Amino acid sequence: MVEVVAALIRRDGRFMICQRPAHKARGLLWEFVGGKVEPGETGQQALIRECREELGITVEPLDIFAELIHNYTDLSVHLTVFNTVITSGTPQKLEHNDIKWISPAEISLFEFCQADREILKMIIQEA
Repeated sequence: MVEVVAALIRRDGRFMICQRPAHKARGLLWEFVGGKVEPGETGQQALIRECREELGITVEPLDIFAELIHNYTDLSVHLTVFNTVITSGTPQKLEHNDIKWISPAEISLFEFCQADREILKMIIQEA
């Protein structure tokens, strides 16, 4: 089981999604920014590191928005999604193919990683 964290970053009724690089597993699918929790890190520390590495921003993880387990064919993930705010910086495409701010109504226009689909349903329900 791989521990993974992700950031739900909202702004003006929209939230940020990132497109995975073509050469990585699940290439070109959309996801929330985040990644694996390294040994010795808390989930919050991992999220801060991942946002800095992938987007060049500093964030503050707040409360947990959702938590789930998803089994891909090649790995199982325990995904924790934090409500997160950007405290400094402007998101840059340091690792991702693209970055977008979308509304809940636009979710169906994008193909997301399977583990994120339950999270997206929750976002739609609260909209």
